[in-house]
Amino acid sequence: MRHIGHWIDGAEVAGRSGRSGPVYDPAVGAVQARVAFADLDEVDAVVASAERASLAWRESSLSRRAEILFRFRELLDHRKADLARILTSEHGKVFSDAMGEISRGLENVEFACGVPHLLKGEHSEQAANGVDVYSLRQPLGVVAGITPFNFPAMVPIWMLANAIACGNAFVLKPSEKNPGSSMFLAALLKEAGLPDGVLNVVHGDKLVVDRLIEHPAVAALSFVGSTPIAKYIYDNGTHHGKRVQALGGAKNHMLVLPDADIDMAADAAVSAAYGSAGERCMAISVVVAVGSVADPLVRAIEARLDRIKVGPGTDPQNEMGPLITREHRDRVASYLDVAVAEGATVVRDGRKQAFAGEGFFLGVSLIDHIQPGTRVHREEIFGPVLSVLRVGTYEEAMAIVNNHEFGNGTAIFTRDGGAARRFQREVDVGMVGINVPIPVPVSYYSFGGWRASLFGDHHMYGPEGIRFFTRTKVVTQRWPDPSTSKIDLGFPRNR
Repeated sequence: MRHIGHWIDGAEVAGRSGRSGPVYDPAVGAVQARVAFADLDEVDAVVASAERASLAWRESSLSRRAEILFRFRELLDHRKADLARILTSEHGKVFSDAMGEISRGLENVEFACGVPHLLKGEHSEQAANGVDVYSLRQPLGVVAGITPFNFPAMVPIWMLANAIACGNAFVLKPSEKNPGSSMFLAALLKEAGLPDGVLNVVHGDKLVVDRLIEHPAVAALSFVGSTPIAKYIYDNGTHHGKRVQALGGAKNHMLVLPDADIDMAADAAVSAAYGSAGERCMAISVVVAVGSVADPLVRAIEARLDRIKVGPGTDPQNEMGPLITREHRDRVASYLDVAVAEGATVVRDGRKQAFAGEGFFLGVSLIDHIQPGTRVHREEIFGPVLSVLRVGTYEEAMAIVNNHEFGNGTAIFTRDGGAARRFQREVDVGMVGINVPIPVPVSYYSFGGWRASLFGDHHMYGPEGIRFFTRTKVVTQRWPDPSTSKIDLGFPRNR
């Protein structure tokens, strides 16, 4: 049995607590490794390492930080297939999805490589007579990231690239379900020349999270996960005086207007709902079909379902892998019974698709005629289940999106530029796609939703990520008039 320890001071260190958790291969349903769970003393040791390293790292030049990040970017690009295999093994996503995840992470490293420009302040000469005012962006010190199972490489990169570029030391607590990718990233950063202790990785459960929340040396917490945990971290982190950004759950709607290209909309719905087995916060969960488009759209979506090849992510022919755990698979499947009880129609039941072995597989499911406010509509299912909600008008569709608890991402499919423009203005959601089903922002913008999808003031990565991992200091300075100085300045006093 392989054992995964923590990453402290530039090396993997075996856990000392005696506690550990299983790491499964979801495609076969078997434990492939055990990961150490830290105790309080180990968490404190990790934070102490980060504190020591942060003092020197914050004094490092911007050019040195950029140089290390550039090397990290090249190493990550060169080794991305190795990392993708770890993702497929521990998460279950197909290899192409894993490679796509790493590519989106690479974009964020490239953004952070521009740190000499990103940390430039502002300057005002002669704000008053003889007075100049200027601003500085300075690091916070020790910051921590708590990341989810569904993107075990990309989300840590979202956080650590900007945090390190800004001069902080970063403590990463990845999901205990798939810790291997974080250890791989830590080793690459070590190879790129990152000083020991600037990045530490600590594994564990709620005990570790709670200690990071309350530790006096941790200045900020960045989190991605479910809404209940996001709210817990935000409430408790801010109570302990920390800066917190906590991204929560989602229930993303895709509006399809009667004038939309049916084939284009159906292709988009299928790829956005079932990619990565639906285990992503930007997945399309609900298609809102407006008026006469509903019947042909449902037929077009159903016709595409048999083409989706489900199986182990190591097989390049497969397009969807297993879910992360047996318990999560069974929870997702249970929503099909909930849908029937709520009066909806199960067009395709993924439980009826048979799979060999003990892997955590579930076939794709399609539910029609769901109603606003039902559990299937309210709750984040986080699996390969797509629902269709039928409405008569655009106004009804907008009300459904804007009245939902979550405000993460949304999309509209239409040929009408006026309708699209109206939609982008009126929709109460943080990320909007127009004929784009998964509107994840590029790295030089920022990622985040509204309402119960985000707790805190800052979105993730991009410009808001730089602002989150720094604080602004304003300096007001006045110097004596050189004409009154008694020191020989080497130039005429009346100059």
